[in-house]
Amino acid sequence: MDRASFRQMFGTHGSVVLPVIHVRETHRTLRNLDIAVEEGAPGVFLINHDFGVPPFLDILREVRAARPDVWLGVNFLAVTGREAFPQLAVLTAEGCRIDAYWADDARIDERAAMQTEAAEIAAARAGWDGLYFGGTAFKKQRPVASEDHATSARIAADWMDVVTTSGIATGEEADDGKVATFRTAIGDAPLALASGVTPDNAHRYAAADCFMVATGINHPGNFYDMDPARLRALLQVARTLKLKGDRT
Repeated sequence: MDRASFRQMFGTHGSVVLPVIHVRETHRTLRNLDIAVEEGAPGVFLINHDFGVPPFLDILREVRAARPDVWLGVNFLAVTGREAFPQLAVLTAEGCRIDAYWADDARIDERAAMQTEAAEIAAARAGWDGLYFGGTAFKKQRPVASEDHATSARIAADWMDVVTTSGIATGEEADDGKVATFRTAIGDAPLALASGVTPDNAHRYAAADCFMVATGINHPGNFYDMDPARLRALLQVARTLKLKGDRT
């Protein structure tokens, strides 16, 4: 998949905004999801910061049943695709479609000649056909030296659909140079940025095809609830961040 195809999948020539909802319970999740849809976001990611995977699965089933047509991605906190993909295949067999999985750590090792763990994750994906967003040089994972970012990104592009990176922590802006390095290294592959994006700084990250954002669109000081006005403002900026040479 190239950058243009990724954007077209979501019906935009600009950068794709996928709000991230920190899940507490089903009703609150649906309320935030509906805000995202009403403001024009093409989909959302759900993540389980406050509890384990088993209760999260129950909420996912309820959310999907209540909103069968929404584009829905998930992140099982601290779980790689090797463990997640088989579970996603089970959900699919039950009729609970999950459109994408985002792993904080895609287990890319820029120091290694063979990507053994990434290959195991790819094998585990065989029973599930959603999009894979793989965390690379990602927050709260094994540190990757800045001089190795290009190598890490280049390797990652061979093992996932959307290379995904971040700043140093939740809500922290990514270094402009890091994003530029990733963009150059992965060529025409899609790039997602998953921390620190706000309506005020999004224009700095035109190299990213996707913004996965929670803190930057939530009510100030609120980890869980989306501010429609902030999301609306981010969507407006993101629509202007077209691919180079795209005049449509």
